[in-house]
Amino acid sequence: MNIPKVNNLKRIVIIGAGFAGLQVAKKLRRDKFQVILIDKNNYHTFQPLLYQVATAGLEPDSIAHSIRNIIRKTKNFFFRLAIVHYINTKKQTIHTNVGSLSYDYLIIATGSVTNYFGNKNIESFALPMKSIPEALNLRSLILQDFESALLTTDEKKKIKLMTFVIVGGGPTGVELAGALAEMKKYVLPHDYPDLDIRYMNIHLLQATSRLLDGMSEQSAKQAYKNLKELGVIIWLNSLVKDYNGEIVFMEKNQKIESFNVIWAAGVKGAIIKGFLKEDMEGNRILVNNYLKAIKYKNIFSIGDVAYVNDSKNYPNGYPMTAQPAIQQGNHLARNLNCFIDNIEMMKPFIYKNIGSMATIGRNKAVCDFPYLKLKGFLAWITWMFVHLVNLIGFRNRVIALTNWIIQYFHYNKSVRLIIRPFHRRKKRIT
Repeated sequence: MNIPKVNNLKRIVIIGAGFAGLQVAKKLRRDKFQVILIDKNNYHTFQPLLYQVATAGLEPDSIAHSIRNIIRKTKNFFFRLAIVHYINTKKQTIHTNVGSLSYDYLIIATGSVTNYFGNKNIESFALPMKSIPEALNLRSLILQDFESALLTTDEKKKIKLMTFVIVGGGPTGVELAGALAEMKKYVLPHDYPDLDIRYMNIHLLQATSRLLDGMSEQSAKQAYKNLKELGVIIWLNSLVKDYNGEIVFMEKNQKIESFNVIWAAGVKGAIIKGFLKEDMEGNRILVNNYLKAIKYKNIFSIGDVAYVNDSKNYPNGYPMTAQPAIQQGNHLARNLNCFIDNIEMMKPFIYKNIGSMATIGRNKAVCDFPYLKLKGFLAWITWMFVHLVNLIGFRNRVIALTNWIIQYFHYNKSVRLIIRPFHRRKKRIT
């Protein structure tokens, strides 16, 4: 990898430049450590706004920022664009597609990937939305299907092309359903005046008895009400069993015919080979309260891929969202900066839940804070402010805010372009 070893500095290798990895990379002291950050992309993605890229509200460069630009002009810091294939914990080396590298300390912050729960058909035919390329695939598919619907005289095919099924009623599913519903109401009728937009249906499927399981009952009911008002068809207690590219099969023999299934039903840790089964819990690396991997003295794990057993407040581990990842990154950097020579003196990590939120559409959002719950316009403004503040880069904030202002007054998503056509997989029945 062409990285010189500095004898008087400990080498810390960080795998993953998501919220967790980026925080710890920025905060580590360069007079104590040689810091090497590795990621398969050369940019950091602000994942909470991926759905807006998918629904033509924002361009990808509005929510992505160059890693080299974020951490620049910094001594003893190196970034390498690489894919890590294997970790040799005994020899303290990582093996990538561009070579091998030794480490003194390793921080695994690889984040999460879409969880299909072992269903190969769903994995083959449904569309995930965990990365910018996947969001662009979804955008292209939406626009291509409307172009195809204009050309077909087959009514059944037209309905399948214009029916969208979102599986998963968490924040991602709710926000995506709301964005599609607003496109149907305000945007698509103007783009496709010769197409009967009534053929378009948006289904939101949730396996449990309510939306937004991680939020309050009050917020869940408000989200349900707002989505129904926008015309979204909500299915509760509806577990998806299979999808063959044309038909969604649910429990109780229920079916929905659609070419467009968007999978937002869960994630799992992105594990790298090299760990034993007993090192993990539910596809996440077991770590103690100091974020150190069990059984390993010099390996730490943070963010979505880390499993901290806080049995009192979070018996299933901390939420796989941005806030725990950011807090863990900051905490681990402080610990390493202060106590690297005496790991036993490190302070335990305590997660502070500062709240959660979801937007449903224009002037519609819900926010749950520890001592306050908001809904409607005030929640929507709060949601916008929080996301703008957390976007990396002044330029990105300006572009996002400008787009939101224009769309607020004109209902015009101006980036409805099929730049890279999406090619649907052929139907396969197993």
